[in-house]
Amino acid sequence: MLPFRVINQKTIEQILDMKSVIEKVEQAYTLKAQQEATLFPLVFHEFEPGKADMDIKSGHLTGANIFGMKLVSWFGGNTEKNLPQLIGTVMVLDSRTGVPKGILSGEHITCMRTGAAGGIGAKYLARPESEHLLVIGSGHQAPFQILATLVSMENVKKVSVYNARSYERAEAFCEKIQEKLLNMIALQFNDQDELRETYSKRCQIEFVPVENIEQTTREADIIITATSARQPLIQKDWVKPGTHITCIGADMEGKQEIDERLFPGARVFVDDVTQSVNVGELETAIKKAIVTPEVIVAEIGEVILGRVAGRQSAVEITIFDSTGIAIQDLLTADLVLAEAEKLGAGTVVEL
Repeated sequence: MLPFRVINQKTIEQILDMKSVIEKVEQAYTLKAQQEATLFPLVFHEFEPGKADMDIKSGHLTGANIFGMKLVSWFGGNTEKNLPQLIGTVMVLDSRTGVPKGILSGEHITCMRTGAAGGIGAKYLARPESEHLLVIGSGHQAPFQILATLVSMENVKKVSVYNARSYERAEAFCEKIQEKLLNMIALQFNDQDELRETYSKRCQIEFVPVENIEQTTREADIIITATSARQPLIQKDWVKPGTHITCIGADMEGKQEIDERLFPGARVFVDDVTQSVNVGELETAIKKAIVTPEVIVAEIGEVILGRVAGRQSAVEITIFDSTGIAIQDLLTADLVLAEAEKLGAGTVVEL
């Protein structure tokens, strides 16, 4: 008999807190930089073009003794069947034995580790005194990007939110986001009074919907893009010296969120060189021969380890192209499994 743990989304939401996830994602990046983590080739398949597809991201972390995968499927017609369009599952196995450790719902793990990446980009590449965060996109990922940045950057005093399709959606988002963040913090730190109070205070700031994106871009210190855009939403001429930009949305061929002309002259970092060149924000700039892959200074793990300098001056523009890598999911899922075992949470089943 081979026992392993099955954990649903509700349990994961109760176990994970953003501070711990940031630490785990940093560990994933540093293990990769130390060649103690390997990514396997991405698998993508369309069942019906434009209607249903799936992808598998997988990898091996020798530094954590685990390997596994995340499978995400999208079926556009599921709404009519009262089912979610997007379904994700993470499987973690022991790399010393091949024995499965657990199967977990992937949605909240993905949201938390993606948010953590945005916070890490700001932590290591933005000016420490940065006060104004601009989030492009007001969808499901936006609260996680905001929370992670507030956890990582203690001087942020204002968050502007832009929705390219609807100012009203940005307005509705800003009306509800403070309460949503406080609820997330209360759930994540329910037995850690000091942390709950600290991060609750961090959320007592100004949230502003954006109508004039050009003007707000000119004022922002940190910009995080989290959309499905295929045309740039941020133009080069709008970005002031000293700005940091983290690009989250571009994770497959053809997606683009910022002006490709921003890359020449910027200090550019990525989570994975191959993915960023082929399917990340850098893809368009490289295909148009505006830059070559050599524009990449390093992967972010090198900066976290102190091997490569991040920001070198208060006036340079820094960019973090975060495509999302499987080892983020696997280490976060392994954290959930460890905590679940302590708490006796989840369901233990046998193969």
